[in-house]
Formats: sequence, C-alpha cells, structure tokens
Amino acid sequence: MRANVNLFWILAAFFGLSAGIYGYWSWLDELDPGMEPVGTVALTLTTILAAFIAFYLGRVHKAQGAELPEDRLDANIDDGDAELGFFSPWSWWPIMLAAAAALLFLGLAIGFWISFGAVALGVISLVGWVYEYYRGNFAR
Repeated sequence: MRANVNLFWILAAFFGLSAGIYGYWSWLDELDPGMEPVGTVALTLTTILAAFIAFYLGRVHKAQGAELPEDRLDANIDDGDAELGFFSPWSWWPIMLAAAAALLFLGLAIGFWISFGAVALGVISLVGWVYEYYRGNFAR
C-alpha cells in the first residue's frame, strides 16, 4: 500500500505542475488573452482528487499497522489472492438472464410489449440461477 500512496502523491504533484503550466500557457496565448478556465479547473480538480486518494490511502496504511502482501519482499503471489466466490461453469442460467436483459432493452427500443415477456423470462432465469443447487444432479 505504501507504493500506492507514493504513486498517488507523485500523480498529484504531476497534475499540479501540469495545471500550473497549462494555466500560464493559456494566459500567454496571443489570439485569446486570459486564462482558459475549463482545462485549468479540470487539471486542478484532478490534482485535488489524486491528493485526496493519496491522503486516504496513507491514513489507512497507518491505521492498519501491518503491511500488505505486495509490500513485503518475501511474499508469494498467492498471499494476495482473495476469495472471489463460487461459480458454476456448467450453468445455463446466466445466459438466459442475459438474453432476458437483451430482450428487455430491445423492448424499450422497439416496442414496449416485448418487455413484458422479457421481465417474465428474467424472473424465471433469476429464480433458476439462485435455486439451481436445490434440485437435480447438483442438489446439496
């Protein structure tokens, strides 16, 4: 996390320098004198955002009191793996749910009557996906 904190402080300094240079450069423009406000404000707000993120990550790093696996030199790649969840590679229900969503958006674009069938198909697909391990070959 220390590397992330340093990276965001470097980004904040870069964007701050860029905002200053951009503001000065637009102020020197001969065709349209005066500072151009949109780009200067955007770069200044980007600087503030990067500084906020760096400050927040620095406070979290101090509050944790421990190093993350990516901060240790003796850590393995597997030390930083988080549990992503359980997924069924043989399940057809997500495809049915995606088809229902596609029909729903098609109904909104072409004819609203298609959306009624899409909602029914979506409810059936969602219930089937949630309860697929309660019946059949994979029941628990």
